Amino acid sequence: MVHSPSMNKDIKTVVILPDGYSAIDYTYPVLYLLHGYSGNYASWVNYSSTKSLADDYKMIIVCPDGGFSSWYFDSPVDPTIKYETFVSKELIDRIDHDYSTVKNPAGRAITGLSMGGHGGLYLAFRHQDVFGAAGSMSGGVDIRPFPKNWDIAKRLGPIDTNSENWEKNTVINMVDLLKDTKLAIIFDCGVNDFFLEVNRNLHKKLVDMKIQHDYIERPGGHTGEYWNNSINYQALFFHRFFIKK
Repeated sequence: MVHSPSMNKDIKTVVILPDGYSAIDYTYPVLYLLHGYSGNYASWVNYSSTKSLADDYKMIIVCPDGGFSSWYFDSPVDPTIKYETFVSKELIDRIDHDYSTVKNPAGRAITGLSMGGHGGLYLAFRHQDVFGAAGSMSGGVDIRPFPKNWDIAKRLGPIDTNSENWEKNTVINMVDLLKDTKLAIIFDCGVNDFFLEVNRNLHKKLVDMKIQHDYIERPGGHTGEYWNNSINYQALFFHRFFIKK
């Protein structure tokens, strides 16, 4: 349980430690792994691939509960939703306090699936002083085409009366934050996924702006089977980032 002062509640969080973890001999990089809409803190540990990655790459994996439909915002219309503050500040502080971690961006990565894919890039783009690497799997990287889906309007207000909130809080409009930065970025999407077009648009925008990133398309849809495969490639990407740093 991790207490969130900003939301005045305790939030369930899974922490996976690598085999042989020692707080004396080593400081560990941390991968923050976000679940999707309607998921919870336990979603990622139900995928078989996740269980071995901490051991394989000698990293700590942290899976917080992001609420049923928070979209990892600090909601401008609902003061009880402060998941940006929770993940980017309160959770980081608790993990760094309780575990032997690399306490700077060179040792922190964040990614997730679907809503969590939006969250991974959204939080990293806005907090490059916290995260050094970021990813998204099947992410909602442009929320504007989906104004009536997945409770986004509950977090930002209806798009017809709160269009500025939607424009300011969609990942694809945050690319300017990446100018002159070295954030390591990876994102992917299945070719049968309803988020494919918005991911392709983000990739094109990053290419046009000459911002380094890895982008992958592979067969698959918006499914657990796809994410159980995808996390292996993203974990390798983050491991290579960590050892390089």
